[in-house]
Amino acid sequence: MNTKTGLIMRYELTTTLQRKSFLFIAFGIPILVVLIFAVVNLIKKDSPDVDDTSAMDMTELEVEGYVDQAGLIEAIPQDIPEDVLIPYTSEDDAQVALDDQTITAYYIIPQDYIESGELIYVHPDPSPSMSDSQEWIMKLTLVLNLLEGDQALAGKVWNPMNLQATNLSPETQAPTYGEEDCSTPGSSCESNALVNMLPMIMVILFFVLINISSGMLIGSVTTEKKNRVIEILMATVKPQELFAGKIIGLGVAGLLQSAAWIGTIYALLKFGGSTLGLPEELHIPSSIITWGIVYFMLGYAIYASLMAGAGALVPDMKAASSAVWLIIIPLMLGYIIVVTPIGQNDPHGPLAAGLSLFPLTAPVAMIMRLTIGGVPFWQLPLGAVLMALTAVLIVRASARMFQAQNLLSGQPFSAGRFFTAFFNR
Repeated sequence: MNTKTGLIMRYELTTTLQRKSFLFIAFGIPILVVLIFAVVNLIKKDSPDVDDTSAMDMTELEVEGYVDQAGLIEAIPQDIPEDVLIPYTSEDDAQVALDDQTITAYYIIPQDYIESGELIYVHPDPSPSMSDSQEWIMKLTLVLNLLEGDQALAGKVWNPMNLQATNLSPETQAPTYGEEDCSTPGSSCESNALVNMLPMIMVILFFVLINISSGMLIGSVTTEKKNRVIEILMATVKPQELFAGKIIGLGVAGLLQSAAWIGTIYALLKFGGSTLGLPEELHIPSSIITWGIVYFMLGYAIYASLMAGAGALVPDMKAASSAVWLIIIPLMLGYIIVVTPIGQNDPHGPLAAGLSLFPLTAPVAMIMRLTIGGVPFWQLPLGAVLMALTAVLIVRASARMFQAQNLLSGQPFSAGRFFTAFFNR
């Protein structure tokens, strides 16, 4: 890398990193997501699931009473602290304790409770919320005594299922999508919306990241052409030096942005399963980070080079919009196919595998398959090599479009002129 290319690269990188809009999108939103996640996690810890008595902070329980007119309660669950549920022989005694604020509320278990299942709850609040969702204490107590004090059986009735899923299919075999399987993200997990939609979310993320990073390059070139800064640059640097500096500088900025987003999503999925309501058996492959960054950078090299070449041919950003749509057609088609049931329901079939190996659609198709897991290892380096070779060819072709007559001209964009300049040897 010569000195002029390095200077252009540093200028593009520092200019991009100084833009508040880029910093917010690249780093501000991931940080904001992490902060929101941390707050939700703290709130969830302070308000544990009422069905999980082991997670309940027993020190914050309110003292309540009960009047057992049915003579049912003979034992209190061993998980309930002493003096949290106090027995009273009559409703009058319970009412006196309530008036004296010895208890916050009390239950009346009628004589016909076994037949009717009805329970009376007395609370000073005219519209009580069952003492801040503390009704589980009385429910668990009733379950225990209905089962004649059998603590183990009461625990099983209270929480009757400890589901453990085991995936016995080979790693390279596509999962059976007619059955519930939440060990990997994808449409096989119908009971959890986040797990079901995760491959689509990752595809959308990569599609947006590649477009934003590539779009920054065409925006940089067209802005300099409009402000006539390009004329000054042409007097001091060669077009190829300008091209290389912009590609590398904005590529580093795009890499930082993609690493921040991918790392944040992976960390939240890896360490925030309980907060996000993810199933315990869910496995997020760590390869999604390394291979995801590889495919992002190669996808950026392909589409940013095409954007840069188009930027050299268009007079301003308004005319560049037509060029952008023309360039991203392959990526758009790949995106549309993999987010539809055609791609989601058979992520390792011939169509999805072909799209993940085809260089112009690989950045979105391969990330979908990586998120689901089970991609044959040989396909990952093969797809990367094919993208790298394509990137080299496109970078060279786009560099040829960075010529003074193109950069300094004000001709309108046309698809014919673009392809003629691209394939011109």
